[in-house]
This record gives sequence, C-alpha cells and structure tokens, in this order.
Amino acid sequence: MNYTMNYTTRRCLTALVSILLAALAAQAQAPVSLELPKAVPPDSTDVARAEKRHFWRASAEVVGFNLGLWAFDRYVQKGDFAYISWNSIKENFKVGFKWDNDNMGTNTFLHPYNGSLYYNAGRANGFNYWQSAMFAIGGSAMWEMFMEREYPSTNDIIATPIGGTCLGEVFFRASDAVLDDRTTGMNRVGREFAGFILSPMRGFTRLVTGDIWRHRPTSGRVFGTPNVALQISAGMKTLVCRGRFKHTLVGGSLRIDLEYGDRYEIKSKKPFDYFTFTCGLQFLRNQPMLSHLSIKGRLLAREYLEEKDTHLSIGLFQHFDYYDSNTVPGTDENPYKLGIPAEIGGGILFRDVERNRWTFDAYAHFNGVILGSILSDHYVENNRNYNWASGFAAKLGGHLVFNRDKFSLTVNNEFYRLYTWVGYRTGTDLSKVNERLLNVQGDKSSAYFNVTEVTAQLRLWGNFYGSLAFTNYWRYTRYRDYPDVRSSSMALCLRLAWKL
Repeated sequence: MNYTMNYTTRRCLTALVSILLAALAAQAQAPVSLELPKAVPPDSTDVARAEKRHFWRASAEVVGFNLGLWAFDRYVQKGDFAYISWNSIKENFKVGFKWDNDNMGTNTFLHPYNGSLYYNAGRANGFNYWQSAMFAIGGSAMWEMFMEREYPSTNDIIATPIGGTCLGEVFFRASDAVLDDRTTGMNRVGREFAGFILSPMRGFTRLVTGDIWRHRPTSGRVFGTPNVALQISAGMKTLVCRGRFKHTLVGGSLRIDLEYGDRYEIKSKKPFDYFTFTCGLQFLRNQPMLSHLSIKGRLLAREYLEEKDTHLSIGLFQHFDYYDSNTVPGTDENPYKLGIPAEIGGGILFRDVERNRWTFDAYAHFNGVILGSILSDHYVENNRNYNWASGFAAKLGGHLVFNRDKFSLTVNNEFYRLYTWVGYRTGTDLSKVNERLLNVQGDKSSAYFNVTEVTAQLRLWGNFYGSLAFTNYWRYTRYRDYPDVRSSSMALCLRLAWKL
C-alpha cells in the first residue's frame, strides 16, 4: 500500500490521537498497583445486544472504507498508484506478491492501523476477536489485489491483519470504556466523539444504527468497567548517539503506560482481557514524534500459583513492538529502527507481595517473530532503509516497589534475533535495479537488537512522582556481503509522572 506524504502525515496524527485517547479513556490508577478497584461486569442485556452478528453490514463497511480511501488517493491526492484499471488488476494477479519498499512507519505502523479499522468493522458488528480478524484479512487482500497499481505486498498481507487485530482490540476496548448510553447532553457528545476517534468503524456503526444518540438504562459497554491503571509522564529527553556526548539531542518527552485487566486472573480465554500498552513520544530535532510503541495482549492464561503473598500466571500473548529514530544531525548514523507487527509467544507473570515493605513483580516472555523489520546499513531503496526479517525475541523484567509505592525501581530488557533470508545477489547494483520489480527482504543478514531500560521513581506528593529513566539501544548485524556492524546509543529521560 502506498501513501503520499501529506496523507501519511495526517494518518499518523490521527493514529497518535487515538493512542493518546486510548490511554486517557479509562478511569484508572497506577500501572503497577498493589490494589486495584474491583471490576464491574457488563450488563447481560448489553452483552446480548453486542453479540448479535451483522455480516453484511460489517462487510459493507470494509468495502466502503477501501473504496473511499481509493477515491481520496485517486481524485484528491492524485497518487500514481491509485490510477487502477482492469489491466492493473489482471497484472496484480499475474505477478503476485512481492516485498515492497515503503518506509518503516507506513509498513509497520500505518498499515496495522488500517488493519485495525477493518478489524473493528467486524468487532462493532457483533463478531469476536478471532472472527473479526477475518475482516482484517479480507480488507487487506481486497486493497492489495484490486485497489492500487503497485504489485501486491507480501509484508502488507501479513502486517496489516495481524498487527491490525492487536491495535484494533486495544482501540475497541478503549472506546468501550468511554461510551455510556446512560448519559445525555454535552457529556454524551464528548463520549461519542472520543469513541469515534478511538474506533472510527465503531463510531460509524453507532451512527448508522442510531446508537450514537439512543438513551438506555444501561451503559451499553461490552466489557463493563474493567481494572485499569494509567501513568502519564512528561519531561526532558536526551539522546546520545555512538556513546559520544558531542552527538547529543535534547528535547521534550511524553510517555503513557497503561495496564488493563487482571494479570492474575485464575483462568482466561478471552483475548486481551489483560494487556499492557506503552507509548513514547519525543520532540527532538530531526527525530520522529512516535519513538516507541509496545503492546502485550494476553490471548489465554491460567494461574498456577495463588497464595497469600505469591502469584504466578502463565499465558499466550500477542505482541506489537515499534522503535523508531532518524539520522542524528552531524553524523551519518541512524541510531535504531525496529518494527514488529506480527509476534506471538508464551509469557510468565510473577508477584511476591509485602516482604519487609517490598513488593516484587517480574515477567518473562519468549516469542516467535513472524514478521519484523530492522535497520539496514546498506539497503536504501526508495523510502526504505531497513530489512524485513523473522526470528525470535525474549523479554525479561522486574519491578521493585518500596513502602507501597513510595519508591520503585524497574528494569526491563528486550532482546531480538532476526534473520533476513531473501537477499539480493552478491554484487547487485541497487541503483540500476527496477525498484518496482525488486522482490527482496533486504540485505542477506542476521541481526541482534537489544533494549535495556532502568527507571527509578520517587513519590513527590499525592499522585505525582519524579521519574529518571536510562535506556540503552544496542544492535549488531552480520552481513553476507559487507563487514559486520555494531551500533549503540542511549537515552536519558527526566520526567514528572502522574498516576491516576
């Protein structure tokens, strides 16, 4: 899928607003809370109404969205890729799928966001997580085969539906938290507007069915009032490239951490009844605004240990990871790029409560990476400077809380091992290759990427905390046709945090 720059910028801003509202939507408290308020289950009449499936309406919304997006690209943006014909459609089927060269933000963030719209067309019309994923697959396939002149994209048909289900379920549940059919007046208008921004397809469905203004004695929420914890942090960020302070950027930083649901639920089979969400925004010269996005959504789980002071839960999780940076001014180095829209694996959650005024939380995740992308030092084609890859990941972390959140120390580490196996032939001059016909994942290579973050937090007064975070990014790539490359950078963030 292709986009012009203006349209990409608008879609990025829309998605970022959705992310911010997703975190702000819930009535919450601290993200690692020793005591969460009791969840309120949904009303049975609301659940029964929401589970009525409307296949044709959901399908029409997916098809209508694709046609509307194509019309905008064709008649407003006048993008070359949107001038489709029966010949271009026949050519798409004849040539088949290939790896495309869109930039990483488009391929691993905006395409999954598009997938979340397809997904929520199904979700808003009574279909569950797994069934709604079929609408994401269908919407993506329709676009790839029929709606543009570019050949169908291998990475898009993977990233759009899989990443879309992850983003889509988070946005759907966030919209569910703000909607309330019992309210009226400006309160209702504000809630409906926020719900529309979070989940446009759900908002459109409510408009079509009249639910957007219908007053009921129940809230209309599918999930009731779940346990939610939220932290918003704002302050300064310093990014140091190559470990040299002369290559330093300083600017603003905003981070949102959200924890949804009961991490130690005895048994769970509903996807995303528990998930964590982290979004990092930065305001540094020549750097992307969205620097980090991470989601861990539990698909199913079982608690294996439940004692007075100790809990242990294991489960299957879906992950979405995104780290982005641009070349640092004054250097020729781009610190890091990593986008993983399709990742799944097993996870273990552990808690030991109130031992000598300390509480300890820990987690471990071991995942298979179906599709990911990582920065390349050599492959630069069109807007792309990264390699497509698959592999595995390990995520470990611990959180130590003293005196019931007076002081806390958090250590997180993420390790990725990614393999790019479909590379171009040795000696190929990329400047002389037809980019439209080039069908490679990038440089034939294998890459290691590691992110270590250490955060100390001190309560200042009430729900306000001082936060100091150190993050180290390290990459090592082994190339078949080039010398190996090692790269490191680090960031230091001083923020004021507010826990709700």
